[in-house]
Amino acid sequence: MGPVLAGVLQLVALIAALALAYIPLGTYMARVYSSDRHWRVERWIYKGIGANPDTEMRWPAYLRGVLAFSVVSVLFLFLLQRIQGLLPGSLGFSSISPAQAFNTAASFVTNTNWQSYYGEQAMGHVVQTAGLAVQNFVSAAVGMAVAVALVRGFVRSRGGELGNFWSDLVRGVTRILLPGAAIAAVVLVACGVIQNFSGIHEVGQFMGGSQQWHGGGVASQEAIKEFGTNGGGYFNANSAHPLENPTPFTNLFEIFLLLVIPFSLTRTFGVMVGSVKQGYAILSTMATIWVGFVALMMWTEFAHHEGALQIAGGAMEGKEVRFGVGSSSIFAVSTTLTSTGAVDSFHSSFTGLGGGITMLGMMLGEIAPGGVGSGLYGMLIMAVIAVFIAGLMVGRTPEYLGKKIGTREIKLAACYILITPALVLVFTAASMALPTPPHSMLNSGAHGFSEVLYAFTSASNNNGSAFAGLNANTAWYNTMTGLAMLLGRFLPMVFVLGLAGSLAEQKPVPVTAGTLRTEKPLFTGLLVGAILIITGLTYFPALALGPLAEGLAA
Repeated sequence: MGPVLAGVLQLVALIAALALAYIPLGTYMARVYSSDRHWRVERWIYKGIGANPDTEMRWPAYLRGVLAFSVVSVLFLFLLQRIQGLLPGSLGFSSISPAQAFNTAASFVTNTNWQSYYGEQAMGHVVQTAGLAVQNFVSAAVGMAVAVALVRGFVRSRGGELGNFWSDLVRGVTRILLPGAAIAAVVLVACGVIQNFSGIHEVGQFMGGSQQWHGGGVASQEAIKEFGTNGGGYFNANSAHPLENPTPFTNLFEIFLLLVIPFSLTRTFGVMVGSVKQGYAILSTMATIWVGFVALMMWTEFAHHEGALQIAGGAMEGKEVRFGVGSSSIFAVSTTLTSTGAVDSFHSSFTGLGGGITMLGMMLGEIAPGGVGSGLYGMLIMAVIAVFIAGLMVGRTPEYLGKKIGTREIKLAACYILITPALVLVFTAASMALPTPPHSMLNSGAHGFSEVLYAFTSASNNNGSAFAGLNANTAWYNTMTGLAMLLGRFLPMVFVLGLAGSLAEQKPVPVTAGTLRTEKPLFTGLLVGAILIITGLTYFPALALGPLAEGLAA
């Protein structure tokens, strides 16, 4: 079997698995967030944190809950890293420096999971399990809660209430993420991923020296790392490490995990708004972009004219031989079109155009299918923009799901789509203009610029993957990427919840002959076009200086 055919067959198998999980998981999540009943363990949690899960919240109160919980999470994780040297199970590692502790705390709380440290050389068992793994669950649950709040904004009328943040947060963890991650962890352990708390030990002699590894709760963290679209690896090599991702099957299974909730949330959306066809329209948009990006990535990585690449069957530099070009391409596209950021190959080693595709996936806003929760609310924001454009073309007040898109709504949506590009471009420009930050670049020219552009694209979009080659463990990059992650996560949430509150205050308008049918393929095409045009107009100059220049010069 040739490598191209193998890659295509893996893609087909992945799509089939996602299709099988779509309806049951999506419908189940809709029931979770619509239920009036609380599990006993959930009541214990509510009592412990002093929250009333039955109190309805308007958007300012919902936002205060999101921000308060996240601030406490950042402080806790920062302090846990700062006292690591005093904790049992630290494996002899010292406490993390303030700048790096801030960066890591901001990273994991924002679901970014950017890592400027070597996992096996910096973090002990307590920080990994009680700190990082816990944030993998709750940060994902926060994103899902905000997405559900926006969906309720379309469903509810006149009152302005969006549900209860604490109830949505707890249910997301206890009823969706914990059970799913537990099942995934068992599968990973059965396939060879390690799960223990052993200390540091030598694994052999290499070129006159020894290599040291330590154990850890790798399978359990790997499961939620992918299932919650987190991406932070237990080891520095991330999902390219054989103890995290040992076989081609586990590689495909991990891709399935990072895609299954974001795609299935479109079903949740359709069920909650009372029209599964609306969910299918959003799903079709996401799937069109994802499949298109995978096909384009495979073409750029398999297309080769040099003798060495022909023998290897593709551009194999930076890719694991046990995965090959096809599987690595699927993983790279999936991890950058979601907010996962996990890697099984090194994106800096992709072809010039291939590296540009990974950046473009993040620049779209990670909405195809996007992160857990963030992908759905990002795509719904783009749907609001698309119906507004359609309204301008026909001279009619735009409507979406029975709600009018007026001045207030379009301003909030516009602020949402502008804030992340502003962060990416301003931070990148500052890093290139100041005298010290460019010293962190391993390469010069277009590729070196791509390293910096990729770093802030990843941080501001809460992705967390790295282009490699950039030394990000400096005071400048630890601080600036940390700020980019916090602003890129929570400023958009302000606009999302503000939009949800505005929609929830409206009375639904009846469907007429002039209403745009947003469940039809025509709207799907309009939405795909709007996404690509807006992204292209925003980022094309920066891409032209980096990956496009490199790719055209190759």
